[in-house]
Amino acid sequence: MSIQRLHPQPAASRKVGIFRLQLFKPSETFIYEQAGRLARYSPVYIGSRSFGDPGNRTVRGSAAKPDTSSLRALSTALLPRARPFLPALAQDRLSLIHCHFGVDGVYAVPLAQRLGIPLVTTLHGFDVTRTDLDCLRSGRPALVNGVLFRKRLTARGSMFLCVSEFIRQSALARGYPPDKLRVHYIGIDCERIAPRQGPGQPGLIVHVARLVEKKGTTYLLRAVAKLAPEFEDLRLVVIGDGPRRADLEAQAAALGIAGRCRFVGTLPNHEVMAWIRQAAVKVVPSITAADGDMEGFGIVNLEASAQGVPVVASESGGIGEAIVNEQTGLLCPERDVEALSASIRKLLLNPDLRTEMGLRGRARVEQSFNIARQTEKLESIYDEAIDAARLSRIA
Repeated sequence: MSIQRLHPQPAASRKVGIFRLQLFKPSETFIYEQAGRLARYSPVYIGSRSFGDPGNRTVRGSAAKPDTSSLRALSTALLPRARPFLPALAQDRLSLIHCHFGVDGVYAVPLAQRLGIPLVTTLHGFDVTRTDLDCLRSGRPALVNGVLFRKRLTARGSMFLCVSEFIRQSALARGYPPDKLRVHYIGIDCERIAPRQGPGQPGLIVHVARLVEKKGTTYLLRAVAKLAPEFEDLRLVVIGDGPRRADLEAQAAALGIAGRCRFVGTLPNHEVMAWIRQAAVKVVPSITAADGDMEGFGIVNLEASAQGVPVVASESGGIGEAIVNEQTGLLCPERDVEALSASIRKLLLNPDLRTEMGLRGRARVEQSFNIARQTEKLESIYDEAIDAARLSRIA
């Protein structure tokens, strides 16, 4: 039986549910960049809360209501059930659900089963690196249920997409079945992001991160303090917010570099990209957090490379799959302030090297991480999951 004969409805008419309990978070634009490039499937976003403007996207579930109460969202999170989402989906005939993060996947399982459709889940990072004990101790319903219901997810989920080989290995260690795991890089929109010309503004360092332990911002501040006496034009722009922001601002003051550091908070993606484009270097000093959380890959690293900006980063988690040492950037050990400052110094002193690395980074993104090609592959994965489910029912 051919693949084509397995499709009773034209592929172009299919709808895929993009499932995330907390939709449209500013730090997760990669989810919507990917879904927005689908050609043969129409995305329908399913969630319990919305944290941003959905624009003209089709949204279902409580997230479609901007006045959704925290109490209702908490009620939805307490136990994985299909019922909270079914009424809103009555008008849609979904062919598949694509869930982001394994923690959310446990909530999508009952829905996929009730609708009788396959479930594909993308594993991004903390969902397979953060320790089970820490998740249970957090007291947060989604994290707790992510541990308690994981076996149901691994047994009933159709396929698990890993954003890097590092995440695939982490998922294996957590008990995910190897035959259901597939590495799939989300990719970058090379048509929308044009490469810059030149080496960027001298002395400008840009750091984009949610300000939590894993991002290693404290080590970057110490590196900047070491470099400040050497570079009069040295400036650090920190983009993002989080629970550690006040402590980090206090650290910058204590190190005597408050005048060199600018904390600008969370910005729209186009403003983030504009800052990166100007930078002499983008720095990603990520570490393994105390709770085990690690970087899965780091799409923002590819966004820098796509613009022709070199990256200095810790060789942590899946970062080494995005940045090639001495080619598109420089990698150094976690928490090594000496190595971090030396790598930044090397690029600040050598504008020609910055330009060369930027050009190689752009070429690599075009060749290996073009979102158009990656999304074509994703739609083929959708086809595969749907066909496998139909064959299973026939058998």
